[in-house]
Amino acid sequence: MTHTTTAMLERSAADFPPGTPVRVIQTVQTRAGTYQAEVVGLVEDWQARPTGSWYAHGKNDRYWLGRLKLRKADGEITFLVIDDTTRIARLSAASG
Repeated sequence: MTHTTTAMLERSAADFPPGTPVRVIQTVQTRAGTYQAEVVGLVEDWQARPTGSWYAHGKNDRYWLGRLKLRKADGEITFLVIDDTTRIARLSAASG
C-alpha cells in the first residue's frame, strides 16, 4: 500500500467516521468533457483494498486503492474508489 493511500484513508476516516452523512462527488475527465457522479449516504467503513493488478512496489505486489463503503437512503450498499479528484462533504442529519 502506498504512503499516499494510507495517509488519505487515515485523514478521511478521521474527518468522516462511520455514521456520518456525506455527499461524494467524483469527476472523470474524458475527451468529450467532464463527467460528474454524485452519491449521498452514510459512511459505513473506510478500507484499503488491492486491485487485481500487479504492482512491484505495492504490499503483496498489488496496487492498493482507498475505498469508501456507503449505505444509501434506500439501504443499498455501495463502494466508491476514492482518488485525488473525489470531493466529500459532510451533510446534516436531515440532508440527503
